[in-house]
Amino acid sequence: MNSQKVSFKNSNGYLLRGRLELPANQEPHNYALFAHCFTCNKNYFAVKNICNALTQQGYGVLRFDFTGLGDSEGDFEDSNFSGNVEDLLEAAEFLKIKYKAPSLLIGHSLGGAAVLFAARELESVKAVATIAAPSKANHLTHLLKDDLEEINSEGSAEVNIGGRPFKIKKQFLEDIEDKQLKKILPELDRPLLILHSPQDTVVNIKNAEEIYVAAKHPKSFISLDGANHLLTETRDSVYAGTMIGTWASRYIDVAEKIEIDTKFEVAAKLGAEGFTTQLQAGNHGFIADEPIKAGGKNLGPSPYDYISAGLAACTSMTIQMYARRKNWKIESVETHINYAKDYAKDCENCLDDMSKIDTFSREIIIKADLDKEQLDKIISIADKCPVHKTLTTPTQVITTLIKE
Repeated sequence: MNSQKVSFKNSNGYLLRGRLELPANQEPHNYALFAHCFTCNKNYFAVKNICNALTQQGYGVLRFDFTGLGDSEGDFEDSNFSGNVEDLLEAAEFLKIKYKAPSLLIGHSLGGAAVLFAARELESVKAVATIAAPSKANHLTHLLKDDLEEINSEGSAEVNIGGRPFKIKKQFLEDIEDKQLKKILPELDRPLLILHSPQDTVVNIKNAEEIYVAAKHPKSFISLDGANHLLTETRDSVYAGTMIGTWASRYIDVAEKIEIDTKFEVAAKLGAEGFTTQLQAGNHGFIADEPIKAGGKNLGPSPYDYISAGLAACTSMTIQMYARRKNWKIESVETHINYAKDYAKDCENCLDDMSKIDTFSREIIIKADLDKEQLDKIISIADKCPVHKTLTTPTQVITTLIKE
């Protein structure tokens, strides 16, 4: 997974900070937007697990902190449910401008209610998934029942939620009072997936039933049997993310991986923009890219990374092949490579940049019970690795240009 820090401003001018999670070995086929639970933040481990499960299926996922929470600017006490919905719309606009508009919305708990309201405003959204969502936004007032009198009489109160203090103002309660999901669900013309645990003691399973009954088809329900409201067990959050990604693939466009038709052993294909390059080696497809500082998206190794990887793999293979032939027991061989432009050891004009040569620094770590003579032999065998020989002897590249 490739994680990038991102930030954008909301309608009130506050800077909202988030993380954009990208697949490790491909361009995202779709982007998803995640809304965390009430008083949670983008770094809650269940959120990260769900996002990770989605990126493994090729999705790009933006998780961010609502106003006044986590790393985002603003005061939580001045925020409300309507503001969270607006934050989601700004996040979607950020994705649309910088990457690609989100086609999937996911929300946990009150964040689930927020994505249902936001989905009505986003044409790009093809599917919505909720996790442990309440059927009424004002459901959370039961968490504040001991403080409701003070909030209503004094205008605000400091409450304890999940062991942390938060200041809640009366305007927050007034804002959520009329946000009824049952009113908007019959008009929400988007596929909906509802995930909920029968054992949820914070938001009762009855809420999932009410959402399901009110929603239009196509709609689906997945039981998170045995999970608690916050999905504190890793297996529960990973399962939720995996199921959401699989379900959504029925409703969104997922382009098939393009195999490059070639008679050569290796082929590379790059489009009109960026540096993310499709590679085909026999039956194996993968990608190359450049780091962000070089103008790429860092979605794959760079060309020189692949050269270094080839030398590392070939070195380890050659050593083990020789050791097995000699019946030497080597439990493992690790080859570590760094590449740089450096001066030759015997250069005559080291102040001249033109005297720099390609330099691969190699470190070999073996786990074996070998004597010094055997270890010295291992070093010499490493230098006989075929890739090593290719890099240290004259080579030629014969190029033919074909215009299509």
